[in-house]
Amino acid sequence: MGSYAYRAYPYRRPPELDGTATRRGVTIVGAGLAGPTLALLLARHGVPSLLLDEDDTVSVGSRSICQAKHTLEVWDQIGVAAPVVAKGVTWDQGEVLLGERPIYRFHLQPEPGHKFPAFVNLQQYYVEEYLYARCLAEPLIELRPRHKVVGIDNGAEGVTLSVETPDGTVPIVSDWVVACDGVRSAIRRLLDLPFPGEVFDDRFLIADIRLRAELPAERRFWFYPPFHPTNSVLMHRQADDVLRVDFQLGRDADPVEEAKPENVDRRLRGMFGPDAEWEHEWTSVYTFTCRSLDRFVHGRTIFAGDSAHVVSPFGARGGNSGVDDVDNLAWKLARVVRGESFQALLDSYDIERRAAARENIRQSTRSTDFITPKFAASRVFRDATLALARDYPFARAFLNSGRLSVATAAPGSPLSTPDIDADWTGGPAPGEPMIDAPHTNRWLIDQVGKGFALLAFDADGLRPPRDVTVVALSASGVAARRYGAAPGTVYLIRPDRYVAARWRQPNDAVIEKAWRRACGEGRAS
Repeated sequence: MGSYAYRAYPYRRPPELDGTATRRGVTIVGAGLAGPTLALLLARHGVPSLLLDEDDTVSVGSRSICQAKHTLEVWDQIGVAAPVVAKGVTWDQGEVLLGERPIYRFHLQPEPGHKFPAFVNLQQYYVEEYLYARCLAEPLIELRPRHKVVGIDNGAEGVTLSVETPDGTVPIVSDWVVACDGVRSAIRRLLDLPFPGEVFDDRFLIADIRLRAELPAERRFWFYPPFHPTNSVLMHRQADDVLRVDFQLGRDADPVEEAKPENVDRRLRGMFGPDAEWEHEWTSVYTFTCRSLDRFVHGRTIFAGDSAHVVSPFGARGGNSGVDDVDNLAWKLARVVRGESFQALLDSYDIERRAAARENIRQSTRSTDFITPKFAASRVFRDATLALARDYPFARAFLNSGRLSVATAAPGSPLSTPDIDADWTGGPAPGEPMIDAPHTNRWLIDQVGKGFALLAFDADGLRPPRDVTVVALSASGVAARRYGAAPGTVYLIRPDRYVAARWRQPNDAVIEKAWRRACGEGRAS
């Protein structure tokens, strides 16, 4: 089933079996979306890594498809965004329907002037293919397929992994291990870490089909459609004329029966009509959970992506939040490995990304509760909201077919310097992601570089700390408006493109103090 041509990535006998073991600086376990992204980001900062995966091919079947703007901005730094955008289906609009009647349209990026769209739909196996190609071309990354972690000794000075290969089990010693090994994380299980959360009982049917039809490049969500009158349906376009159709089945559905081709085809026939023709790419019946580790940093073992937290599929927060995790982690781990910051800097990864996980779980749970109400009173509220939403704008605020993934803020981060100026009426605050804008026939997001940067709006004479890029901007125009800037305004941007501090008229000492704080050298008073 499926038209994608999977390739096997070559396994090589590990040198540890021949007595040439080398202590590694960073070993990454898991080569889905998060692991290769982290390896490439570390390489961008000059840090080598060993990337292990127990399989020898990309993800099989139905996985992540909605790649968000903030994820594309991360991948752009490592040479992966361009092929993703070229291959995928770009969209930034969607529609919610009640029966056959549209009740709400939304536009996720109504203002032009951004390098990337709100979303690009592309199957995960393509994204992993592009990530693997970049990893294999990068001298600082060693990718090892068919290396399965079966044991771990998480010591105070380093981590020893027991890794099973076709030629035998080998020890791999590293200063740091990052577990990107997914929802069934072997590292999490081997460390016996609890993974608390909530289980949702409703079953859903995913049908990925090849259907050649003129359908809009947008997200469509139906409540009570005539072709599935008791529940909801979600539809997305993907590359290669593939459609993803997601049917809500209810708690009592029989997963074996529902996955039978004749039953899947019956549902699709009702949706697309008796004359439609399609080919099946992938079918699965699933339930889901929302869970999170209590801590993401356990000594010298760090968790990222689905190994650290999982959410429902509504809102495309799973794979995208994993990429956000490693974007947050990469520059911090690189500074620690290079001896530029203390190990305590990694505590901010734990603080910021656990807060992001809580927010993603909160939004995901709210969406799930609206789509699959557990109680009669909840269903009455949901149905009343749907009935009012077409004609009454206030009701649309309560519609929730999946709050879509955006870069999460990190309010209260220990790396952020609070505002000292009281006249901010716009622009991203400390702890919020920077905003892209056109600037000198380029994009602002391309000009901040891989380290810290100052956005200086008609602010001359700055003497920034070492290795801090200064981007000179006008205090008028699109960028100034998006940043609430006046002459003299300065923003300090972190390597992960988050705002560390902002001022109206700063001096060099104030800027350096905020930069030191953002590097983990203590709080600014």
